[in-house]
Amino acid sequence: MPSPASGERSRDALPDRSFIRATAADVADVLAILDEAAAWLAAGGVRQWPAGFDAAWVTPAVERGETWLVRAGGDPAGTVTLDWSDPLWTDEPAPAGYLHRMAVRRRYAGTGRTILAWAAGQARDRDATALRLDCVDGNAALRAYYEAAGFRHRGDVEVGGAPGQRSAGGARTLVSRYERSL
Repeated sequence: MPSPASGERSRDALPDRSFIRATAADVADVLAILDEAAAWLAAGGVRQWPAGFDAAWVTPAVERGETWLVRAGGDPAGTVTLDWSDPLWTDEPAPAGYLHRMAVRRRYAGTGRTILAWAAGQARDRDATALRLDCVDGNAALRAYYEAAGFRHRGDVEVGGAPGQRSAGGARTLVSRYERSL
């Protein structure tokens, strides 16, 4: 699968899905998708993310070119941030891709597996040997989802800040790390 340059499109296995690198003009769409997913999780009793994402949490990744919109036709269907380092994984030196803030609008349920496959392809294109992510340890359904998608639990760690945020201070959240070999 080709690695798209900024602004280029990459088609995945579903012909009506495309991955477009988010720009500053897309931050509102990214936030709307994240907030919709957070509200859906909260309605099910899962505190994975805050009720509303702060633009300051996502804008730096957009500016670095790490955040993507997944489009179904022309409609923003999902979002994901894919980067190449994560301080939660300094004990695992193998080159890897790191997924953050993966979210799908409910009307496009099922797109998550497409995002995981796309991210694995992007990581392989960069000679990574693994795809890694984390989620709140108490989200049993999401943990089972990742395990069914071939990810292996690699331990739990505490992070600072509100769920969905990483900071040195604030409340502490226990997250479970997952890895899939490529």
